[in-house]
Amino acid sequence: MISNEEINRVRWATRRGMLELDLVLEPFVTARYAALDERDQERFQQLMICEDQDLFAWFLGREQPRDEELAVIVSKILEFTRTPADHR
Repeated sequence: MISNEEINRVRWATRRGMLELDLVLEPFVTARYAALDERDQERFQQLMICEDQDLFAWFLGREQPRDEELAVIVSKILEFTRTPADHR
């Protein structure tokens, strides 16, 4: 089980320079990060190293990550954001 401290650390990492990214990443971490398997948690942490402009393009669907590992977690985050709040 993941600690609240770890969740808080990851939530802090989601605070980016763009509000649009904060609005996608923080709710995902709050609702889903603890339930991700270890590999997806690693993918998410790799995603946090990426540039904001890349993240923005990926989450708007303008581009897809070239790295297949990043594409997996981006897909999961997009699926989450497209799910109505009352069904998350």
